[in-house]
Amino acid sequence: MKLVILDRDGVINFDSPQFIKNPHEWNPIPGSLEAIALLNQSGFRVALATNQSGIERGLFDMATLNAIHDKMHRALAQFGGRIDALFYCPHAAEANCSCRKPKPGMLEEIARRFAMDLKDVPNVGDSLRDLQAGEALGTQNILVRTGKGTKTLAEGNLPENTWICDDLADAVQRIIVELD
Repeated sequence: MKLVILDRDGVINFDSPQFIKNPHEWNPIPGSLEAIALLNQSGFRVALATNQSGIERGLFDMATLNAIHDKMHRALAQFGGRIDALFYCPHAAEANCSCRKPKPGMLEEIARRFAMDLKDVPNVGDSLRDLQAGEALGTQNILVRTGKGTKTLAEGNLPENTWICDDLADAVQRIIVELD
């Protein structure tokens, strides 16, 4: 099975320092939905792994998170794409849980659900913590320059062999060429 792991905010949709708190604030980055559809058409399964501390912070509730994800799924379906599995951490950093990236708990759960080793599985994110979670499991980390990506790149300290791509569409082209 071919699998790709994606972060949400800053990779698929525009991010906000004030969090994406409702469906109206969720807006796809141009080309991201088409890129996911291309992954699907190329035989890849797509898992989403996203920190959503706004839940624990009381900025939005589960019904709202579900509504945001419903909007994402509907928008993606218009391009013939789909997210095969969605994983999220509702905790704030202070909770010190095992699922919040940079800890690998969410990715370990993805490995269990798909019954596979994540070594060399593409893991696309825009922040160092996205990449650190993947590094713990040997993923092929890919930093996109969208969202926090340009700032993350400037700060350095990226895991070894991290690919740098302009956006998700660029990352998907490289995944298909190099890993398909």
